[in-house]
Amino acid sequence: MRVLDYLELDSQLDRAGIGTAHDQQVEALDRARAAGADVEVVTSPWADSDPRAALRRAFLGRSPLVDVDVIHLNLIGPASVALARYARLTDTPLVLHCHVTSEDFRESFRGSNAVAPALRRYLRWFYSQADLVLTPSEYTKRQLLEYPVDAPIRALSNGIDHDSVAGHEAYREEYRDRFDLDGVVMFAVGSVFERKGLTDFCEVAGRTDHDFAWFGTVDTGPQASPTVRRWTGDPPENVTFTGWVDDKPGAFGAGDVFFFPTKEENQGIVVLEAMACGKACVLRDIPVFREYFEHGHDCLLCASREEFIEALDRLADDPDLRERLGENARETAAEHSLERVGEELVDTYERLVGAR
Repeated sequence: MRVLDYLELDSQLDRAGIGTAHDQQVEALDRARAAGADVEVVTSPWADSDPRAALRRAFLGRSPLVDVDVIHLNLIGPASVALARYARLTDTPLVLHCHVTSEDFRESFRGSNAVAPALRRYLRWFYSQADLVLTPSEYTKRQLLEYPVDAPIRALSNGIDHDSVAGHEAYREEYRDRFDLDGVVMFAVGSVFERKGLTDFCEVAGRTDHDFAWFGTVDTGPQASPTVRRWTGDPPENVTFTGWVDDKPGAFGAGDVFFFPTKEENQGIVVLEAMACGKACVLRDIPVFREYFEHGHDCLLCASREEFIEALDRLADDPDLRERLGENARETAAEHSLERVGEELVDTYERLVGAR
């Protein structure tokens, strides 16, 4: 069974959560194949993975597109629309992976809130073309059902690539020295958006004595929101915005408590990465985190700035609590292995092919 697992704009999304999710799908399928599954994954829609060779094929009257048994798409742009149309014309099973909702598009870029209602209508049309829509959580599945999307929907964890954060401890001193971090460091990882809880991150930091660091890309172009410009241009004295770092394990090595006051997530791969590193996590109490994590067991869930401050101060003063939450978090992350994701993806594809 040959599968096209395609991410439109992959080179531009290599630093984004969608890019990480796609990379993990490919790795999960490679591991499934190594374990004996009858699956081969390709990531380019062009025959021989070469647009020029595909063009020559087209001139000779042959299909320029790769021959596959399943098409699995991860974005919503024009190339994905064209491939979805191709799947319909060729009666090829089509899986659309929902990494984008109108809800999580809000408060991301300048003008995103104004675009979100139209995006919702577009997503309802686009996702409804699928033979199956995969979502990273039951929470996101419920959102799509409310649009409503007219296609079968199944929730499947994005999983966590433990290898991607392996050896994070070795980076600790280097990264703490580089960014002048000291004591129990509260940290976040990922692109800096207001939707990720930027204002709360900075307001909470300004009311504590701890060092805070946010490891991730800061937009400076015209798409950057005024909120991002304001906070990153003049942050509280104890907040460091590092920008992009080449060694992701370094971010998890430098920090002690993962502080993620995001307002909306489809799952939150970065939380699983922090948990895989054994970090105590302080998260906003939102439905998707309640689905996967347990307050007081593998994280602390908070609903206000006052609760965030109390939780962070408590963890700073109690290394035993940090260790207990971190160890439980490792066990939670282990439940989201890529081996399990690969098995479920292969099973999904086989069911779709068998139904043809």
